[in-house]
Amino acid sequence: MRFRSPFTFKLRQLILLLAMPAAAAILFSGLYISYQVQKERVIEDTLQSNHVFASKLASATEHFLTAAMQQLEFSAKIIADDITNTELLQSETDRLLNQTHSFNSVAINMQGVVKAASPVSLNIINKTVNSVHSKLALKSQQPQVSLPYISLANNLIIVVSYPLFDSVGNYYGYIGGSFYLEQQSILNALLKQHSYDGGAYFYVVADNKTLLYHPDSKRIGEQVFNNPVIERVLQGEDGFTRVINSQGVAMLAGFSHVGLANWGIVAQRSEAATLATLDTFQGQVLKRMLPIVIITFLLIAMLAHYIAKPLRLLADSANLSTDKKNVDHLKSIKSWYFESNQLKHAMLEGIHVLQSQMGQLRQDALTDPLTGAHNRRGLNILLENLMDKQIPFAVLEIDIDFFKRVNDTFGHDTGDEVLKTLTRIIQSLSRKHDIVSRTGGEEFLLVLPNENSDSAFVIAERLRNQVATTSMAKVGYINASIGIATWPQHSDDIDQVYKCADKALYHAKETGRNKTVIANF
Repeated sequence: MRFRSPFTFKLRQLILLLAMPAAAAILFSGLYISYQVQKERVIEDTLQSNHVFASKLASATEHFLTAAMQQLEFSAKIIADDITNTELLQSETDRLLNQTHSFNSVAINMQGVVKAASPVSLNIINKTVNSVHSKLALKSQQPQVSLPYISLANNLIIVVSYPLFDSVGNYYGYIGGSFYLEQQSILNALLKQHSYDGGAYFYVVADNKTLLYHPDSKRIGEQVFNNPVIERVLQGEDGFTRVINSQGVAMLAGFSHVGLANWGIVAQRSEAATLATLDTFQGQVLKRMLPIVIITFLLIAMLAHYIAKPLRLLADSANLSTDKKNVDHLKSIKSWYFESNQLKHAMLEGIHVLQSQMGQLRQDALTDPLTGAHNRRGLNILLENLMDKQIPFAVLEIDIDFFKRVNDTFGHDTGDEVLKTLTRIIQSLSRKHDIVSRTGGEEFLLVLPNENSDSAFVIAERLRNQVATTSMAKVGYINASIGIATWPQHSDDIDQVYKCADKALYHAKETGRNKTVIANF
């Protein structure tokens, strides 16, 4: 009579009890690691995007204020020929208003009396202006942008002013253009047209920490204190950071400085809104992986059955007969090891998908999203591998000459295309084991294993000439400067090697640019 051994039944349960939680732990730990990697990348990308937006808006605002100052300068030159002629003053303030529709304009003499204003409906002609800005403008006799203040017409405004001198250089007063902050104006319209969606917004703050623009119009004119981002941007810094704002909300902020007016522009998005998208994406990943999870668990159950079945058959055979021949036969069966290998194989198959996804995330974390070259993190890992194996290498620090002009002249999109083209040139001249990395805005590193300074110089010159003779879209031709240092010849400390290459690059730029320089020992 054949019967099921209680041992085999318990063994199958034990296999399922151990294997199922192990598979679940591997799966969900993989998902957790994937989430953390993506979270860091999303936060970093959001910070950089906010900084780019703030920088572009700061540049647009700077250009706008510069244009307004130039209009006032032009009017000041016209008025200089007959500076005491009030009809000329009024005519010029009217012309400014009718020509640009940018701002209300006034002409104020050195006693602070308004001699002309447009529109005349402001009813401030021959009134004395005692604002702090007016006194400062009269005292400084220099072009300037005021802090926000309440005007004679009881409006919150800022004033761009330009001094008035007669034809022989005698100071008369100033001509100014005022911009409303709480009402519709061209400055307000300029800022509003740069909308920023997806839960993000921006604001503009003056030197005295007063909000000049905010999507919540009720906050315009409010002074904001104890905000580290505002402190940094008003000190002239550009950058990005994670911060708790004045409302106690965790934000991802990018900021940029408007130099002409000493304003700060901050673009920010809450961490919660940023990560909400990632949470949705992670849910989709989990949903798509669910069939794989189910298949994996079913496979584990099947393997548990096939592991237990041979053991049950072996036990039944042993129970049926105890003669030497049957015992020898039982000893010769190695089904346990075979089935164990099958279980191991199934588990590896189950986690293969996770490993592939984690590998892709790891690859994304080690590369520059714009050019596809290694980023600083990826570069460090590869260099550590070379140094561990004691493989000498040369470091070529490559920097585009006058790259800021490219961005300023053609825009950042064209600048990005130039960076991509340069990356392709470097990669085309690189060997299989060479390392191409983007370490900064227009800065690249090319690492050449088993090369010394002389051979690296030859390669660098080939690269430099290739760059100089390659036409870039819209830009035309650019040049690059290259500094060379080697490990361990210049130093066995990689940071010192970087510094040596950087000094060589600096020397190349200081001595004419578009050249290659080997670092001195």
